[in-house]
Parts: sequence; C-alpha cells; structure tokens
Amino acid sequence: MTPALFLDRDGTLIEDPGYLNDPDLVRLLPGVAEALVRARDAGFLLVVVTNQSGIARGRVSPRQLGAIHERIGHLLADHGAWIDAWAHCPHLPEADCDCRKPRTGLHRALTAALEIDLEGSWCIGDRLGDVLPAQTLQCQAVLVTTGEGGVHREAAERLGFAVARDLPAAIEAIRSRPD
Repeated sequence: MTPALFLDRDGTLIEDPGYLNDPDLVRLLPGVAEALVRARDAGFLLVVVTNQSGIARGRVSPRQLGAIHERIGHLLADHGAWIDAWAHCPHLPEADCDCRKPRTGLHRALTAALEIDLEGSWCIGDRLGDVLPAQTLQCQAVLVTTGEGGVHREAAERLGFAVARDLPAAIEAIRSRPD
C-alpha cells in the first residue's frame, strides 16, 4: 500500500476563476508542478478530489471538465509531473451525496482502487471541506492559503490542521516531518 496526497484542484493546483469551463484559461499556481515532482519522489501517489457543482448547474459540461483535466495534465507533464487519478463530485451542495467533500466517498473509492495507505496520506486544499475528510479518513491534512485558504485559516487552525502558504510549502513541510 502506498500513501497518497488527496489534492484539491481549484485554488490549490490551479487558479480559481470560478466555474472554469475553458481549458485555455487553466493556470497552474506557482511551483505546483515542481512540488508534485518532489511529492512523488517522496513516495506519494497524487490524486485529485474536486467538487464540481458547475456540472449540475449547467455551467461546465463533463466534456469540458475532461478537457480541463487533460490540459492540467499537459502543463504538469512539461515539468515531469502527473496526477495518478482524478475524481470529481458533479452534484450541488444540497444534493446530500456521499461524493461531495467534506464527505469521503471519492476518497474511499480511490483508496480501494489504488490501494492507498490512509495512515500515511494527506488531504491538501484551500477550503475546510478539502481538509475535513482527513478526520474521517484518519490521515493528516494541510490547508493552503492560496485560493480561498485565507478565509478558512483561523477555523483550520482551531481544528488543529496545519496551514501552509501554498502547495509547495505544504509538500515541503510534509517531506521534512520526522517519520
């Protein structure tokens, strides 16, 4: 079994323009690709778990979502990085589904499919909903202050979550932790 980083997409890996539906508008946040290479070198699988209610709202099509993820993949590949698996919730927040973060349906499906070691895994994102699954999954989490992270920082700290300025800083903190 291999530990994983359960990564949020918008505001963590890429800029978040809101309901992104055009692959040409994808912008990696600074240092993300290089940080993902360092995470992989440290032995982590890289999986993205993202809420995409824009699909249910009719603002993003499944085809557009696939093209956006493909574009992110190409941008990462230019730096020798890649994502092992993508999972998204297409539902509205009020849908009461098991796949929308902070619920853990997508995390558990990925864990089973990829034989992820949850004890050594981390949830990383810019919203409380991205890091709260760590409590249920019994893994660790880091809130990044890119994207919406500044708004959620105090609440994350009150809950005992680590906070980092961005994904590269989060991965560096994870890598430098004593085993």
